[in-house]
Amino acid sequence: MLIAIVMLFIGLILLVYGADRLVFGATAIANTLNVPRLAVGIMVTGVGTSLPELAFSVTAGLNGKTNMVVGNAIGSNITNILLILGCVAIIRPLSLHSKRLKREAPLLFLIMLLAGFVLYDNQLSRSDGIILLLAFISFMALVFKMSKRNFLRETDSLSVSQEAEAPKEISQTVAFLWILIGVLVLPIAAKITVDNATVVARYLGLSELMISLTIIAIGTSLPELATAITGMYKHEDDMVLGNVIGSNIFNILVVMGIPALISPGSFFSEAFLRDYWIMLAASLLLTLLCVGRSRQLTRPMGIALLAGFIFYIGVLMYSAYA
Repeated sequence: MLIAIVMLFIGLILLVYGADRLVFGATAIANTLNVPRLAVGIMVTGVGTSLPELAFSVTAGLNGKTNMVVGNAIGSNITNILLILGCVAIIRPLSLHSKRLKREAPLLFLIMLLAGFVLYDNQLSRSDGIILLLAFISFMALVFKMSKRNFLRETDSLSVSQEAEAPKEISQTVAFLWILIGVLVLPIAAKITVDNATVVARYLGLSELMISLTIIAIGTSLPELATAITGMYKHEDDMVLGNVIGSNIFNILVVMGIPALISPGSFFSEAFLRDYWIMLAASLLLTLLCVGRSRQLTRPMGIALLAGFIFYIGVLMYSAYA
């Protein structure tokens, strides 16, 4: 049991490291190909931070563990909003200025509604995967279209912050080396994490859905936490919120979409009847924050978010052992 716990955390650490190196190398190559820095920045902050979730979920899906796929996606989204934003706001309240966030936040809520349409029958089918991936392609096309408008690119604080996240140029040889390391580490780390999460869940008497909603979700959300803390200390408040929105959209459309396409399966009804609605409510709160008048995430709000996360974990533990 102890060995399984140690290996689980090693797997999570390697997932985060492999994803970071893969994104670093890929974005460096993109720079040499003269891809716009804004596009590279969006890749780093939105897609890059969710690669651990994707690697884990694809591996889980290939092993027929659909509960882990769904639990990881929903759990990560709940963690990003309630735990990460809650902790950041307690340390330092956030103020939002980005026009892009005001436009993109409602899309987050619409995509969460789409997730409900996909999850209500307790099945992830290939048709669900196609729907989710087509929605992701449409979303990215819309984001890039909005981001390329001159008035947004020059004045929008989120676009400026994302451009700054694009790495400085390095040699192509070094970049390809980092890509190779990331490609090699990610599947190995994902396999270690999936296998040992299964062992730990069985030993503790938890379902695979439960452990994915908690330990795995928190572990794979470490890149989002790192980005949020960095953005907070740099006073890039819009970056903090933008990263969470982008990551949560990616988790639903891609982290669930790809496994559904390659390995359909069923999952426990609790994922929709209990956990989905918590995710939807948290997403609605985030959307209202971004489109409301005050557009501030205050310290009391942060305390409320964190309290909500603790209460949710308590409900999960009670349902597991009651």
